[in-house]
Amino acid sequence: MTKGVFCGRALCMFIRKVSHKNHKTGKGYFTYKLVDSIRPEEQWKDLANCIEGVITGQNSFIDYPKTVKTLARRYAKKIINREASVIADKQVLPPDYVTVDLNSINTEEARTVGAEYVVYETIKELNIEQKLDELGLTKDKIAACLGVIAGRMIVPGSERATHYWLQNISALGELMGFDFSLLSLDRLYKAADHLMRHKTEIEDHLCETETRLFGLEEKILLYDLTNTFFEGSGKHNPKAQYGRSKEKRTDCPLVTLGLVLDMHGFPKRSKIFDGNVSEPGTLETMIKGLSQNNNCQNCLFKPTIVMDAGIASEENVQWLRENQYLYIVVSRKKKKEIPADITMKPVKIDEKTKDVLVQAGLALNTEINEWELYCHSVDKEQKEESIKTKFQERFEAELSKANNALHLPGGTKNYEKVIERIGRLKEKFKLISHQYNISIDKDPESDKAKSIIWSRKKSKKTSGVYCLRTNRNDLDEQQTWDIYTMLTDIEDAFRCMKSELGLRPIYHQIERRCDGHIFISLLAYHVMHTIRCKLREKDIRFCWATIRTQLSSQVRISTTVKQKDGKVVHLRKSSRAESAHRAIYEALNLPCQPGPAIKTIL
Repeated sequence: MTKGVFCGRALCMFIRKVSHKNHKTGKGYFTYKLVDSIRPEEQWKDLANCIEGVITGQNSFIDYPKTVKTLARRYAKKIINREASVIADKQVLPPDYVTVDLNSINTEEARTVGAEYVVYETIKELNIEQKLDELGLTKDKIAACLGVIAGRMIVPGSERATHYWLQNISALGELMGFDFSLLSLDRLYKAADHLMRHKTEIEDHLCETETRLFGLEEKILLYDLTNTFFEGSGKHNPKAQYGRSKEKRTDCPLVTLGLVLDMHGFPKRSKIFDGNVSEPGTLETMIKGLSQNNNCQNCLFKPTIVMDAGIASEENVQWLRENQYLYIVVSRKKKKEIPADITMKPVKIDEKTKDVLVQAGLALNTEINEWELYCHSVDKEQKEESIKTKFQERFEAELSKANNALHLPGGTKNYEKVIERIGRLKEKFKLISHQYNISIDKDPESDKAKSIIWSRKKSKKTSGVYCLRTNRNDLDEQQTWDIYTMLTDIEDAFRCMKSELGLRPIYHQIERRCDGHIFISLLAYHVMHTIRCKLREKDIRFCWATIRTQLSSQVRISTTVKQKDGKVVHLRKSSRAESAHRAIYEALNLPCQPGPAIKTIL
């Protein structure tokens, strides 16, 4: 190391050896960097005085520069931690009475710890940290990965916002034993790249771990897709395409997430598709991803596949049959009248009023050797009838408007023009226009329309009716309907990721960063669903947003007080758990005091 003087400043230069790893070959290598540290020599004394003031709790009358204060706090913290003694959990200590100056009591560095504690303990239980270590990630990279996952769960936001939260608001670093103040923003951005590089291995690990923890049975798989939108052009991402947005954001490019869940709501496999992907065209890709060597014919893992109508095309159902998969899917039948020879049985009853909410009946389709379950839902009927009534009122209002125009100056009266107008109305209201008989009277002398007459056709009531298809012959009406309703779990997963875990919107413009953003939300969902499942076992059924809000009031805080002999006691510990905190901790089988208490006397 060489020392010199440069422009009146102390100059230290040294060579630092930095280790790297080639991500393609996996081989390690080193680089050597010339590093210099320039700090004004005249500030050395100020820095020492400021450090002493922080340690002894003395207020200085000198207003030191911000850089000096920042360094002083950092070094003082290291000195205090080096001399600290950790008070172990449940450790019984003898009384320690001293005389102190009550006026010198001060508290500082309050950091949120409740939600971080629950999240980090669950991450450890899922062995995510251990898996990342086995995959060859360094301590800094592992900390960055866990930081973005926890940040997505607790304060969903950008990487920059997460970086600030880790360094200035959260006590996650204390629980992990890592100093996030040394982690650069660039390293946090690259965390998504590290996770995506090992996406398959991480998903396989989580599936195995969750199956072991909860004793899961992989008898049923739920499959569905959702899309989310970009803020920006998305021109640097080939997956960003305009399509049918489920959030009605047709003005933004989209990207699609395909997700396979087991019957307990745990994700099994995910894939990111183009925003305009055809839903039916994704099934084979996803199911093959669950099979070894993409050989579906010889795969022993043959669960029942449950899908909604959007994916259950005839080609996909045929593919499932050919590969010997069992399935329960929503039929795409347009005519949904319930056959007269079917006996309907109640499958859902209101617990309070005992009213039948859903009834269903099975019928065998001998042409394709498939069972069809016809279902009638009271709630679905009311919803569809309400929508139909609104459309009928609007359609008839437009017909009245067209009829009144025949008798107004400047109104459309030409017979051919009136026919065109009615045709456009039928196309606009095609969902209900086929239920009307419409005739137009023509004046033979003037070639103009005289009146428009309409009436509703008599038709069978099909509102609230839907049909399920299955090749399982071992299920009755109740069992088939119960399995189908598990699709609400995947809808709940999509809702949670979008509303509670910051999946939408996506601000990243590069494909790999966009994919990483989605994968981080999915990993956060793994952790969140694990927490919720354990809480539900103890009859705590709050949504994740409520849980993290309740836990946000517990903090870690530093307390300093001066003794009579002039020494200063520094005590760092978490605030006492309140009743809401204790209920969650006890349900998760966690101690009620997050992090150890640390005591230093200087």
